[in-house]
Amino acid sequence: MMTQPAHHADHTDKAIMPPQIPYIIANEGCERFSFYGMRNILTPFLITSLLLSMPESMRAGMAKEVFHTFVIGVYFFPLLGGWLADRFYGKYNTVFWLSLVYCCGHACLALFENNRQGFYTGLFLIALGSGGIKPLVTSFVGDQFDQSNRKLAQKVFDGFYWIINFGSFFASLLMPIFLKQFGASIAFGIPGLLMLIATIVFWSGRHQYVHVAPVAKNPHSFLNVVRTALSIQVPGQARTGYFIAILGAGLALASLFLIPGIGIVAALCLALVLVLGFGGMGAWLQLERARGFHPDEAVDGVRSVLRILVVFALVTPFWSLFDQKASTWVLQADQMTKPSWFQSAQMQALNPMLVMLLIPFNNLILYPLLKRMGVELTALRRMGLGIAFSGIAWIVVGFMQLAIDGGNALSITWQILPYALLTFGEVLVSATGLEFAYSQAPLAMKGVIMSFWNLSVTIGNLWVLLANSSVKSNAVTAQIKTTGISVTAFQMFFFAGFALLAAALFALYSRHYKMLNNYRQS
Repeated sequence: MMTQPAHHADHTDKAIMPPQIPYIIANEGCERFSFYGMRNILTPFLITSLLLSMPESMRAGMAKEVFHTFVIGVYFFPLLGGWLADRFYGKYNTVFWLSLVYCCGHACLALFENNRQGFYTGLFLIALGSGGIKPLVTSFVGDQFDQSNRKLAQKVFDGFYWIINFGSFFASLLMPIFLKQFGASIAFGIPGLLMLIATIVFWSGRHQYVHVAPVAKNPHSFLNVVRTALSIQVPGQARTGYFIAILGAGLALASLFLIPGIGIVAALCLALVLVLGFGGMGAWLQLERARGFHPDEAVDGVRSVLRILVVFALVTPFWSLFDQKASTWVLQADQMTKPSWFQSAQMQALNPMLVMLLIPFNNLILYPLLKRMGVELTALRRMGLGIAFSGIAWIVVGFMQLAIDGGNALSITWQILPYALLTFGEVLVSATGLEFAYSQAPLAMKGVIMSFWNLSVTIGNLWVLLANSSVKSNAVTAQIKTTGISVTAFQMFFFAGFALLAAALFALYSRHYKMLNNYRQS
């Protein structure tokens, strides 16, 4: 069942922009201000206030751990939000109610600035609310389009990403000043007010939206097809896929108990990665066994989803690099020379400002110019190049760290170059990936597939936590010292190499990927 405004139908050749889009765009701008407003001051607040009881030498490391654990939660809860929306409540209802949870989380941050337990409760509620709605607002945008106007969808997704960065820019610029001048309660309270406004704006458009009803329990769902493929025994054929999936489950269980020092959140995420990775490989090998038990359309849909998940997996190293601009790069900025009035965290405002410039530049100048030159930058080519640019950005940051470690007084303006490289990579990966994820997802799995897209961010931050945990080992630290560079610089070059390797693998895989068109019919 689907409800939509009467004036939305369009049977002409000219595509019409859905009139309800401004409600969603305005909601997203306010929500992103609220999210980045608190996120971008989280690391400096933890170091200068909440973690003061810890020894000074441990604060930066703990602040990074708290920050990336929070980001893991933000991008893990999309799985819950997508499932609730697709199966029970629909996208609109799920977004609205989780937005109220989100507002409660902001209230906790403002009220419990000196109470670690209360503050962490606020972070959990924000992770639940923000993460739960994250895939749904994006796919909700896609629901407002059909085959008659789908060509406008990429423009709206770009506009959607532009407004995200509009909110992020002002949040990154202003919130560090508010934190310094007015204290944590005001600095965390203002984003909470913006989230409340975002919720009211979204609610105001409730009668304008296209509402795609949740899907009833499906005996031919993704998980049911995978379960059948893994469990069916065929005489004379080995059960290789089944045993690979069992191995993954065993390794996941072992990771919860046998890997010390990574924390329960990272351990759970690592377990999930092992289950998804090995289970997916096993299902791929035995998927044809599900035919006859499930319709060919369902089996082919599962095959498509598994192919999409490989793309998502190869994007995870990009997020490892991108999200550290709010932790590792801020800590590096603390070591650099800058005006007394300038806060290190304010440098992050450069990222959304560049995004707002690059999106129109790419669409109006760069992409048309390349097309006239005979170079077609497909979605997958853009994403692969974006991963590579992030690696280059971190090579630059690594050399800057070497200069700092060598006693050179380096101006914070040097960070402009890596920010520009990383942001160009972000536009190529993230803005493109939003539309790619929606267009490739089977109709019955839009919310869940968008959740897996967000899960790639969780896994990217998991790699950061695992890398940080590894350097706590005396043996690893001693080995790094033999290279003659600091642990911080070594990690920067490590992450750069990680991204460049992923970009090469992405390019190889994308050559054989067949693009799909899974927009609904008009």
